Amino acid sequence: MFYYIEGTVTYRESGLAVIDAGGVGYACNTSLNTLSQLETGQSVRLYTYLHVREDIFDLYGFIDREELNFFKMLISVSGIGPKVAMSMLSTAPPSQLAAYIISGDEKMLTQAPGIGKKTAQRIILELKDKIKKEQIGLGSEPGFVPLDASFGSNLSEASAALGVLGYTAQEVGAALRGIDSSGLSVEEIVRLALKNMAGGK
Repeated sequence: MFYYIEGTVTYRESGLAVIDAGGVGYACNTSLNTLSQLETGQSVRLYTYLHVREDIFDLYGFIDREELNFFKMLISVSGIGPKVAMSMLSTAPPSQLAAYIISGDEKMLTQAPGIGKKTAQRIILELKDKIKKEQIGLGSEPGFVPLDASFGSNLSEASAALGVLGYTAQEVGAALRGIDSSGLSVEEIVRLALKNMAGGK
């Protein structure tokens, strides 16, 4: 229903930001990652997700499409609702969470409140499978970094993690080009690729 809301931040508290857009104050549930980048009186654009169910009508706001895309992927997992997804996004940025999932690091996922060992295993199982299917669909596109047979290469896993965040095969290929992945973890490769996409800033 809403793609984004653009306006002025009028109020902030843990997990919530109120955005005044055209004289209407929209209460947006946010992650700590998004909230940390907002200041009262600041003009901002938040990408949104509207959660409607029975008597629930909650609006979620995200600082960028990366975070929104990852939120949508998390809530597609059985048993993961918006609040748990936001808890995870408050624990680590999307790129880091994606790397944990791709590399099967359930221990790091359980650092988020509400995520136990079994839930972490389910997230890894369901999202890793989705990523594999997504990568198969990208296989013919230029710039695609193919997965190896065992899905174990750190470079391949970093490529898949970036795909989860909504980047195209061309963008991923360009960002990974020139990175010497030998000796680097998945998280480090993803971090360098995102830096490349930002123009080295």
